Amino acid sequence: KSFAIMFCVALFLTNFIIINAVIPSGSMEDTIMTHDRLIGARFSYWFSEPERGDIVIFHYPVDEKKIYIKRIIGLPGETVRIENSGIYIDDSTEPLQEGYLKEEWDVLNDGFEFHVPEGCYLMLGDNRNWSEDARYWADNAVEEGLADNHQEAEKYAFVEKKKILGKAIFTYFSKFRILVHGEWYAGM
Repeated sequence: KSFAIMFCVALFLTNFIIINAVIPSGSMEDTIMTHDRLIGARFSYWFSEPERGDIVIFHYPVDEKKIYIKRIIGLPGETVRIENSGIYIDDSTEPLQEGYLKEEWDVLNDGFEFHVPEGCYLMLGDNRNWSEDARYWADNAVEEGLADNHQEAEKYAFVEKKKILGKAIFTYFSKFRILVHGEWYAGM
């Protein structure tokens, strides 16, 4: 009887309260390393909206069976421009300050403009030179036959709020790190 109760509690926790994930790639390095294990909170956005800088776990728009983890860069209704390795929100002349990037951003770092639809978010990885993120997803949708051209496929560059599973809270392997205001802090 106690085993059945523990099983039901564990099932409830993993389906409604927490997300236990293993990171398969280096797309979020050095923030989250390949093979790190982390816990996310499914309830993070029940009563609040996702914020720029949050690291979230979500269904990949091109294939919703796949689960991705990336950082929120663009919020609903914003225009996000990528120019010369900088991110510019709406009409800003100053790029976002992104101290979490792994290295100098050289790959697909110019010539993008995203108009984030209402109810959606724009996601990028912290390891921009190696991250398959919103910059690639429209092209991936065309390759997968989900759209006939890039214009039809633009919607696949964004993640709807209802497709966000939760917010990454902390890693517990290989190191214990807690996420606070978009940055990882070690030693807790």
